[in-house]
Amino acid sequence: MEQCLIENLYDMSGTIAAELFEGLKYPWEALPLIGDFIKKLGPTLDPAVYEQKGENIWIAKSATIAPSASITGPCIICENATLRQCAFVRGNAIVGEGATVGNSTELKNVVLFKDCEVPHYNYVGDSILGVKAHMGAGAITSNVKADRKNVVVKYGDKRYETGLRKFGAMLGDHAEIGCNSVLNPGTVIGRWTNIYPLSSVRGVVPEYSIYKSSNDIVEKEM
Repeated sequence: MEQCLIENLYDMSGTIAAELFEGLKYPWEALPLIGDFIKKLGPTLDPAVYEQKGENIWIAKSATIAPSASITGPCIICENATLRQCAFVRGNAIVGEGATVGNSTELKNVVLFKDCEVPHYNYVGDSILGVKAHMGAGAITSNVKADRKNVVVKYGDKRYETGLRKFGAMLGDHAEIGCNSVLNPGTVIGRWTNIYPLSSVRGVVPEYSIYKSSNDIVEKEM
């Protein structure tokens, strides 16, 4: 499961939440910790840069927030981030520096790294999206299995029992998700990997890959 190690997916200089991942091996181990981490970090933020806008809600003064956006804490919206019309932040969310949360996009229990984009009708729940990761219009994370059992990460013949009932997707830095794709529970997308539009993805997709279908994953030329 080396592809899934935190250091193989994310550049920690691209998030205000680097401390959240300290001492952890796999990024999904951070999912149950996000809310408490925000409550701890928020009061320490520079008041010259951030304003507390409600209970456990801190928003950078340079962020652009549409009047119709809905924000529930715990939440941190970082510098130069954008929340567009009808963005819906349900809590336990860190929106990174320069990140974009678009029209009717919903976030819940997530960390978005610097310059991440979820700009059009996306649902992102119980997920961590790396630096400049991008989800095309209508792409979503599915974070609960139909049988409501705990999520298992699968990579070839390897299986990792996460112990989590809710787990959407881990997107490495610069991952590109095509429009109207579904990332099924326990999906891990490596750095610089592209997912074709209309894909249904589960398990681990290696870094520097192009995912055309579950039976057609090719190495990406860089």
